Amino acid sequence: MLQTELIASSEWGNEQDWTELAARAAKAGIAASVHADLLARNFEMELSVKLSDNADVQSLNKAYRGKDKPTNVLSFPQIQPDLLEALANTDDGEALLGDIILAYETCRDEAAAKEIPFSDHIAHLIVHGSLHLLGYDHENEIDAGMMENCEINALATLGIANPYAEQT
Repeated sequence: MLQTELIASSEWGNEQDWTELAARAAKAGIAASVHADLLARNFEMELSVKLSDNADVQSLNKAYRGKDKPTNVLSFPQIQPDLLEALANTDDGEALLGDIILAYETCRDEAAAKEIPFSDHIAHLIVHGSLHLLGYDHENEIDAGMMENCEINALATLGIANPYAEQT
């Protein structure tokens, strides 16, 4: 079972049920991955989502990635990718997959520039972040393609259009 914890700063408002959106997006991301079987296992799997701001994300980006600028989403895995398969063999206990943090201003501006609903963009970024927690990355063309396919499939289950459609 997947447990999604969410903390949101005030600028995120309460017009959207961010906790429900985060839970659905994270589950969809995991379900679209090669680790989908983890969702059916008899143990607690947890991830946290923090909806924050550019200043917070910039500080973390600088500290952990050496990049002194905000970005839309950061992911901090707690389990090494090569150990994820071992989780599929457990029948009790719990595992913390990691943390996802999003920057409000950057996400808002990206959604506006793409002319897409803000909530759809956030769902996409949570799917993206969840895949990073599972060891996916986009450092090269092959890995990026695999990750994008997972994102497209996950978003389709949420009724969200392919965010890469213009690139193909």
